[in-house]
Amino acid sequence: MKIISTNIGERKEIDWKGKKVTTGVFKYPVQEPIFLDIETVKKDTICDRIHHGGVEQAVYGYSLKHYDYFKELFPNAEWDHGMFGENLTIDDLDETKTHVGDRFKVGECIVEVTKPRQPCMKLGVRFNDMKVVKEFWNTSMSGVYFKILQTGSVKVGDVLEQIKSCPENPTIAEVYETKK
Repeated sequence: MKIISTNIGERKEIDWKGKKVTTGVFKYPVQEPIFLDIETVKKDTICDRIHHGGVEQAVYGYSLKHYDYFKELFPNAEWDHGMFGENLTIDDLDETKTHVGDRFKVGECIVEVTKPRQPCMKLGVRFNDMKVVKEFWNTSMSGVYFKILQTGSVKVGDVLEQIKSCPENPTIAEVYETKK
């Protein structure tokens, strides 16, 4: 698995159907390496600390291969890497083969798989279409949260090299299925 894009976002306040929404879901590719810290990605904005960030959700990875499925459903969206609010767009991240506890060396870091993402309305805000939240729930393409065991920088082109496999643990897809 290889990093295709590193993405960060700034705090953005938008009007959503007459209500002010503050979010960091609008993430866009950056050219420089990003620093994966214990609870967050440096220079990335997290507005909802209850549901995002923290040790168990320090970094969010999403598979580039999943983009094709959603592009068919939402062809009018303004597509760019980071579209799903991910910090790392990874070429071939497969939730059906990734187990809780699996560890990877990537760039200067060691990361551990913790859990799937559960989508909220802010994904719909990013797509300007709340239907994406239901579509997201109806797949196993949740993406993966990582905790950071060794902090450091990662960049486009870095490869996730598996250093620990936990086949005795459930896959991210299995965990995601139980959350539906």
